[in-house]
Amino acid sequence: MKKHILLSTALSVVLLTGAAQAASWQDSLSSAASELTKGSSSSQSGGLSASSLTSLLGNSNKSLSAGTMNNAAGILDYCAKQKLASVTDTQNIKNQVLGKLGLDTQEQKQDTNYMDGIQGLLNAQNGQQLNLSTIGDSALAKQVKTKACDLVLKQGVNFLS
Repeated sequence: MKKHILLSTALSVVLLTGAAQAASWQDSLSSAASELTKGSSSSQSGGLSASSLTSLLGNSNKSLSAGTMNNAAGILDYCAKQKLASVTDTQNIKNQVLGKLGLDTQEQKQDTNYMDGIQGLLNAQNGQQLNLSTIGDSALAKQVKTKACDLVLKQGVNFLS
């Protein structure tokens, strides 16, 4: 009988120790996951989460296309300055778009859509606004910026045709 009680006690201690280690291990995993999440958020300097950036890449092109040609021209200027697109092509298309819109330098400074664009504020076709300058510098954020610049450049080319 004493052997049975001793064996039961030993087994209980082993099980409790194992459960405590499992709980500790789970806490460590949770903590590590939390740190990774914090790290990725802070590395983006207040940027969008990875899932938000991924959804932007996967959504329709309307979320990364300019809602107006004035904003598109401003975004093209932003993209060229940030070297997110070919500077020569982007500046050329931007200047042609502004010419076709009839905007001279003074009018550009008064147009809020254009001014938003040169600051990296994409007033998208879906009615949302995306700040390209604050979404971060992660590889995923750079893909979103590049895709937006490419789409807006295509918009400019199509507008000129």
